[in-house]
Amino acid sequence: MSIVDEIAAVEEEIRATPYNKATSHHIGRLKAKLARLREELLKRASKSSSGVGFGVRKSGHASVALVGLPSVGKSMLLNRLTGADSPVGAFEFTTLSVIPGMMEHCGAQIQILDLPGLVKGAASGRGRGREVISVLRSADMILFVLDVFNPEQYELLEKELYDAGIRVNSRRPDVVVKRKTRGGISINSTTGDDTISHDLIKSLLSEYRIHNADVLLRENVTVDQFIDAIHNNRHYVPGIVAVNKVDVADETLVERARTLFPDAILLSAKDGMNIDALKDRIFNTLDLIRVYLKPRGANPDLDEPLIVRRGCDVGGVCDMLHRDFRQNFRYAHVWGDSAKHPGQRVGITHILKDGDVLQIVT
Repeated sequence: MSIVDEIAAVEEEIRATPYNKATSHHIGRLKAKLARLREELLKRASKSSSGVGFGVRKSGHASVALVGLPSVGKSMLLNRLTGADSPVGAFEFTTLSVIPGMMEHCGAQIQILDLPGLVKGAASGRGRGREVISVLRSADMILFVLDVFNPEQYELLEKELYDAGIRVNSRRPDVVVKRKTRGGISINSTTGDDTISHDLIKSLLSEYRIHNADVLLRENVTVDQFIDAIHNNRHYVPGIVAVNKVDVADETLVERARTLFPDAILLSAKDGMNIDALKDRIFNTLDLIRVYLKPRGANPDLDEPLIVRRGCDVGGVCDMLHRDFRQNFRYAHVWGDSAKHPGQRVGITHILKDGDVLQIVT
């Protein structure tokens, strides 16, 4: 039996097994086996592939990958967002390589990547899926582009990314699995009431031939999350949904898309409808903020903000400006939402907010 057949057999057994307390242990073992087989399949596909991969140099403050099935309008959307010259056609597989473009918004330069359309089986390498997945694993955000006539495409896309180890709008589980050479399995928890039993944890580890390890659970996790912690190679990335072609759909289809994806941006890449709203959503989802620098004795530069990630402190700005700024830092003045009063004197660990004006004294 091939590894693809084994995967199909395990998937079918999981579907056919009713989930209850008596079968939870068995299903957990099946999920661990399925994840192990998928990982092995990806490794084999990577070794056997002789094709040329997609070489994309990251640039700008962040990168966003467009994900969708063929012919949903990704190339036209790229052109709307960036002015790039991506081939556009009303037929499948117009884009055969990665086409990058640069979107400028709120002072930030955001790289937008137009990828070949994903097809069913992409996680296993079908339709240049391996190369596409490789690019997605390095992106800072994923933009799902759906066709208003087929919004159910999202389930297929999400499954392909999940099977490839990409977790959209999820965070890394706070679990540590540290292998050792002897001593068996030691499990410690800070939650007080674990959602999965220690026996099941040992069974999941056994599926990966891990018989000696220290396990620390800092939060309650599901079986799938614990399996991800074992692999420790998942890519966690934010994602948003854009539903395209609403300009040629009737109100029933538009309302259906709005019901299925209440947080999605409904747009028309062809007519430019809601493109500005999409740019705003991309900027906010990437957690980018603007900081305006003020030299001593001069007005702040309000034309070219410094773009940093939300949660950045004054020290982070120092590191971006010059390698000696942190070492020679004395204090800073801040005007804006993060300051208790205009011109507040702050230290190097002060957390900045969007729109702050910052003056650094060295």
